[in-house]
Amino acid sequence: MDDKISRRGPGSLRSVFLTTALGLSLGFSAALGAGPAHAADPIKIGVIAEAQAIAGASIPQAAQLAADEINAKGGVDGRKIEIITYDNHSSSADSVRAFQRAVNEDKVNVVIASYISEVVLALEPWASRLKTPFITPGAASNEISLSVHKDYEKNKYTFHGYLTSAALALSVCDAAKELLVDDKKMKTAVIMSEDAAWTKPLDIGYEECLPKIGLKVLDHIRFSPDTTDFTPIFNKIEGVKPDVIITGISHVGVQPTVQWKNQQVPIPMLGISSQATNSTFGKDTNDAANGVLYQGVSGPDVAVTPKSLPFAEGFRAKFGNYPSYAGYTAYDEVYFIADAVKRAGTTDADPLVAALEKTDWIGTIGRVQFYGKDDQFTHSIKYGKGLITGLMLQWQDGRQVSVWPKEVAKGQLKFPSFIKVTSN
Repeated sequence: MDDKISRRGPGSLRSVFLTTALGLSLGFSAALGAGPAHAADPIKIGVIAEAQAIAGASIPQAAQLAADEINAKGGVDGRKIEIITYDNHSSSADSVRAFQRAVNEDKVNVVIASYISEVVLALEPWASRLKTPFITPGAASNEISLSVHKDYEKNKYTFHGYLTSAALALSVCDAAKELLVDDKKMKTAVIMSEDAAWTKPLDIGYEECLPKIGLKVLDHIRFSPDTTDFTPIFNKIEGVKPDVIITGISHVGVQPTVQWKNQQVPIPMLGISSQATNSTFGKDTNDAANGVLYQGVSGPDVAVTPKSLPFAEGFRAKFGNYPSYAGYTAYDEVYFIADAVKRAGTTDADPLVAALEKTDWIGTIGRVQFYGKDDQFTHSIKYGKGLITGLMLQWQDGRQVSVWPKEVAKGQLKFPSFIKVTSN
């Protein structure tokens, strides 16, 4: 599929005249059935995000970068992309108010919102009530797409633009099998996850797939995201002597990582650590992050697709740091929304939903397609070879280095001296 936003040539002398008169760079196709004034209206995308959070700050920045690139090439059939941002302060209530304002007052056509599952689950009914296409760039809870499957006509406006918790567990286990079981002969694990909506299905996935790859689960610890002292948790984990700690953390990240280093916990951490995906995490932890292994969908050093590195470097040039995982997805989402608008020929909600369902887009994280209405995870992005598989990256000497899959890896596992790992 051609994934470029191409310009549409003028269809007649009349359209040439109108294009010139309006001072627009692109002509309009009569096939769109829209008058020139309508065709010139911007495509408004509301972006509701945790602008002050480590993992959330990249969302509005990446969305704006994508819009700027599309607009620089003439927009979508002459229509510019306009990004309208709202800081939700990591609050579901603030997010709902922002969603209502975005649709009712600011007249947005589509909403991209949040990496927090509780926020997305609070917004899903509003996408239905206000009949507004809505995509999350980073929330993982299975319930987001399960709700679309259970009541498609009501919830079809919601798209899960990130991997489900179930898919994330598979990605972590696929990486752990090669990196830890095959290469390091590890045999035991402890699951350590924050207590949140997205980690409940994640942990169920871990409990199912870890034994299948050869890692016996010795303990399963769920802690409050408000936890500030992780010493008792690490002491408990050290007591059962696992070979690895499998993580599910997003709202926290800096605190447990710093205390893992300060306490010299001799056990590696591998899994989901959303904050670790942001390139500021090394400085945020005063380099305590070194050795931490985290799942990602892309990274600053790895060409998942030909678009990955140009985006990462362009983002750093503009904002001074590499994006978090949700920056990659938000960037891709603006592009495939623009592609869907072009294919639908309109920003009207139902035709746009139908076009989004047919998305087949090579983005920065791989090939993006959505599961259909007959699939369990309706409107979630597909997981698997040739689609989105995810990566495993490791913080090494203050840098994020991809270590899995091997075909795109840029380095080998490297742990700080306090970690006790035997090689094959």
